[in-house]
Formats: sequence, structure tokens, C-alpha cells
Amino acid sequence: MTKRWGQAATRGTGDAEPGRDRAIADAGGRAAARRAQAEQREARVAAGLSELERWLADQVAQGIAQARQTGRADWDDLAKRLIDAQAPGVAGTVARLSRVLHAEDWPGLLLGEYALLHLLAVAYRRAATLPEPLRQTVRARVGFPVTRESVLATAAVRDHWDVVGGRDEEQERLVARRVWLAGRTTGRAAMVLSFAPAGQSPDASLAPGTTIDADLAFYPGASPLRALVAEQHGLVEAGPPPGTKLSRVPALIAEVLAADPWTDSWPLVLADVVPCLDGLADEEGNALPPHPSAGVPWRLLAVSGGRPVTVAAEWTPRGVLPLTAWDEEGGVVRL
Repeated sequence: MTKRWGQAATRGTGDAEPGRDRAIADAGGRAAARRAQAEQREARVAAGLSELERWLADQVAQGIAQARQTGRADWDDLAKRLIDAQAPGVAGTVARLSRVLHAEDWPGLLLGEYALLHLLAVAYRRAATLPEPLRQTVRARVGFPVTRESVLATAAVRDHWDVVGGRDEEQERLVARRVWLAGRTTGRAAMVLSFAPAGQSPDASLAPGTTIDADLAFYPGASPLRALVAEQHGLVEAGPPPGTKLSRVPALIAEVLAADPWTDSWPLVLADVVPCLDGLADEEGNALPPHPSAGVPWRLLAVSGGRPVTVAAEWTPRGVLPLTAWDEEGGVVRL
């Protein structure tokens, strides 16, 4: 019996070996297929961005005087080719170029956008020579995805995070909600991004004016901003968040842009600023101009009454967009 049992066991082990070998071979085949697919995408993106460089050179050589007449059609066609090249991030930037045509100084703004697109294409071509955080930024701007799981696997940053403001923006058939947070201890800024189909409201769990005790996991990059709430430990007592003096803003933004030249918005919490028709000012004569779309900040002017207040705003290259204010009693006013 023992002998027969031993023989049966031996046969069972032998039968299992081909199964394991097939599983290993299948796994190796899938890994090879993924590598081939990744290499194919890299080649397509490189070709697409090389075409973008040539296109930009032609635009500058020919001049941009006709951009208001022909630009939209040219940009739509270019964006479609970049989608085909699997560079959706760059395609989105190109598709949004028409926004600058509404401004009086549109030629300068358009040339600035072209310069940033050229910088991104060159940075991707030279990615192997870049520091790893900047390389990650370039890939994200081009449109390579970063999985939620990989972000949550990184070391999280725990702090008491003030939810200082939010803004919704329609993107084709989606509504994108940006929620800005500021860490009380770390001083770090963060943005939590959520999406919903048009007509529906995105995630509303982070309400401006509240403060959460939470772990945030940041997406990789040279100037990390976008984050996920990895774990929330609860709400804490809220109040006006610590603010930055207006005089320190230029150095702060310069540092952000030095790390990520393609940054187009950044949250600011400004202490002791006086709202006025020309933007936000302080007693030392420093000022930040409003974004052209902001209009006259009547609600903010009413909250301030000519007195210094704490204001959360979104910085953009064209001016600031006030988001939230705290009145003299510490009450939250969404703008």
C-alpha cells in the first residue's frame, strides 16, 4: 500500500509540473505583451510630439496673425492627431487654446502657450536626462496615467487639512471638481479632484470651511499637488486657516513654476488682505490682480467692509480667483 501511495503521489506531482509551467509561461507571455504595448505607446507618443514640434515651428515661422480665423480648425485637427498618438494630456491643452482668443492681449498669450507646449515636447524627448520627479511631471502632463493604487501605496502625509475652497469646471460631458486643502502643520497645499457626468454633482464630502484630520497620498511629480484622501480620522475644530503674507506670494509662485513650469493654478491662503476693485491688496502696497473672469467681487467687498480679512484664492497666470473668505468673527463665506 505504501508503495502504491508513493507511486500515486509521484504521479500527482508530475501532473502538477506541466500546469505550473503553463502558468509561468502564460504570466511571462502577458508580461511580454504589456512591455510590447508600453513600448508601442512610447513610440507613438514620441512620434506625435515630434510632429507637434514641427507644427509649432511652422506656426512661429508663418506668424499667428490669422489665428482668430483659422486657429480653431487647426487646433482641433492637431488635437485629434495627438489623441491618435496616445498623448491625451497634450491634446487637451491644444484643444483649449481657443480660450486665449477672447483676450485683448491674445497674441502674447498664444505665444506663451506655444512655448509651454514646445517645452513639454522637448522635455519628453529628453526625459532620460531629467530628475525622476520632473520626469514624472512630464509624463503626467503628456497624459500617461497614474493608477489610484500606486498613489495610495506611497507614504501618506498626515495633517489637519483646512478645506479652503473648491471650483467646478465643465469638461466636455463631465464636471470636474477641484477642492483645495492646506495643511496646518506641514504648510503643504493639496488638490483633490473628482468627476461626475454633466448634470450631476461630484463628490461633496470635503466642504469648504471644514478641517479634517487625514492622511493624504500625493501623485508623483516635481511639485506635488494633486492628492487622494487615503484615510480620514475625523473632523477637527475649524476656523480661519493660517495665511501667507501677500509679499511672499511672488517667491512662492516662482518656486512652484521652477519645479513645474506647466502649473496653471495653485491655491493660496492670504492673511490680512483688503479686497478692492483691482484685486487683493495689503497695507504695504502689495497687490494681486483679479482673473479677467472674476468680475467685481461684490460679495467679498461686503464681507471685508474695507477691513483686512483672510481669503483663499486660486492663483492663475492671469490673476487670482477668490474662493472663500473668513469674516471678522471667523465665519466662512463661500464666494
